[in-house]
Amino acid sequence: MLFVSSRDWLLRIHDILTAISAIQARTSAISFEVFEDDETVLKAVLYDFIIIGEASANIPEEIQQRYSDLPWRLMKDMRNVAAHEYFQLDIPTIWRTIHRSLPPLVEPLQSILEYEQSP
Repeated sequence: MLFVSSRDWLLRIHDILTAISAIQARTSAISFEVFEDDETVLKAVLYDFIIIGEASANIPEEIQQRYSDLPWRLMKDMRNVAAHEYFQLDIPTIWRTIHRSLPPLVEPLQSILEYEQSP
């Protein structure tokens, strides 16, 4: 039996943007050392990475192909590591991902929402 999500893929894009915003809000004013030592912030960030990955995994294949410049697979893979390989998490890699990989996603994802929602 094939599972079909009842949640519209455009809402999933919105979920990704919301999770990115939450990660940035939690980490923008702290240093790596604070991030590494603050278990609450770290776990909250990991939860948002799980949301990003789960949402990206539920974007239809045709949409992923249409917007193939976005790293759909990497977003999904990050979720899998956070959820299933948590014991192998590398905190410096998570920090770099927050600062290097998330910001470039925002504008293209916002553009998808604007383009796909227009009549």
